[in-house]
Amino acid sequence: MAVQTQPKSTGASEPPAAPEASKASIDLYWLPLGAGGWFVRLNGRIYEAIQAFLERRRPLDLYHSALEVRVPEGRFVIENSWPIPNTHGASRGVVVEGPVCSRRIARFRALRYEVRRWRDGVIPDADEAVASPRRLSEDPRKARLLLELVGSVPSMVWGRDELGTGEMWNSNSVISWLLARSGLPTEAISPPAGGRAPGWEAGLVTARRWTDPPAGLVGNRYAGTSRAWAFAGSRSSR
Repeated sequence: MAVQTQPKSTGASEPPAAPEASKASIDLYWLPLGAGGWFVRLNGRIYEAIQAFLERRRPLDLYHSALEVRVPEGRFVIENSWPIPNTHGASRGVVVEGPVCSRRIARFRALRYEVRRWRDGVIPDADEAVASPRRLSEDPRKARLLLELVGSVPSMVWGRDELGTGEMWNSNSVISWLLARSGLPTEAISPPAGGRAPGWEAGLVTARRWTDPPAGLVGNRYAGTSRAWAFAGSRSSR
């Protein structure tokens, strides 16, 4: 039987391993577009059929992305949602809202989207996610940085290409922007085989250009202090 021996002490006290390192993670979920709802799924298929025809390729499965981030303070769901279900955004950890289709009509709640940093939140239809969750990082510094960046997501118009990235801004753009700004290797991230994530490239291009964000495109009345994420949002029943 092998005998385990303890390493000799050098006389210097070694700092204990940081306990938070094992409690930090960033996980990516790929959700089929329209999971749980026929209307969005049908419109997504029509959109993809038109795009495939114009690009002379076969239609692909479309995916919507979301993140689950863990730090010692708790677990957070990062997701972009439209339409906004009600005015109780604080209960879902909403930190940013943006217009859909046009800024001129964004005063109507039905024509705004919301970005959530939801403590103990839920990802709707997570049970339908494909090749998920995908662990992107266990670095507590990157996890904290990503959470802090959520409040600075650019509130671009959903469905339009305001910055000339070559692709419309949508929920995937929000997630890819956050990952790129957090310093994660986004070139290695792609949707499941046979699928694509419209808007993903728009987020990456915008992140590369985001050295001097245009006035009025960052934050809104929900944004709090840089550490507000540690306490914002309600606890879900799950």
